[in-house]
Amino acid sequence: MTKVEKPMNKTELLASVAEATGLNKKQVSMVMDSLTENISKSLGRAGCGKFILPGLLKIEKKKVPARKAKKNVPNPFKPGEMMDVKAKPASTKIVVRPLKSLKDMA
Repeated sequence: MTKVEKPMNKTELLASVAEATGLNKKQVSMVMDSLTENISKSLGRAGCGKFILPGLLKIEKKKVPARKAKKNVPNPFKPGEMMDVKAKPASTKIVVRPLKSLKDMA
């Protein structure tokens, strides 16, 4: 294996996959676009909220509830001092988790 100095950009990735599979770059680009579209469908409003790329990773949509404002909360950075915490609206976060085979690669 050769040592990798920097991460591949999209063009380098398409060329590498095209060379390894024997497909041309346009076909590999169509596969990548299809993968992106499937992830978008799965994580979108009508989707199930999860996408699994078998053997590599799991992408999940996680709803984070709103937080109320709090007054006179102890400041964790300056003991003895009080502070106010602002309210935060509800939000949705995307969580990407590696699966076992990806963890084993490192």
